[in-house]
Amino acid sequence: MRPVSIPDDIEDRSLPKASGRVTLPRHIAWSFPYSSNLDNPKSLRSCYARVMTEGLDDDVRFYIDLDVLLDIWDEMWLSQHVREVWSVWLRGRGLID
Repeated sequence: MRPVSIPDDIEDRSLPKASGRVTLPRHIAWSFPYSSNLDNPKSLRSCYARVMTEGLDDDVRFYIDLDVLLDIWDEMWLSQHVREVWSVWLRGRGLID
């Protein structure tokens, strides 16, 4: 099972974040679709799930906005392993119940 990346500085709100239409790197989007529209809720959730599952620290740092993630958390489909790792991390910071 691939390790789930959650960079130590993901909470740093000064880091640049992706917005609008993005094309994901091949190590994340190895099958169609390769691009996502982060302004579209369905596309946003799909992109976040891909990045949270396949992304490295730099990918998570750039593509995942923690405030947005918290807004869509209950609507996201993630594998059990990825959801558990992120849930533990989010609960540890008091961001979810």
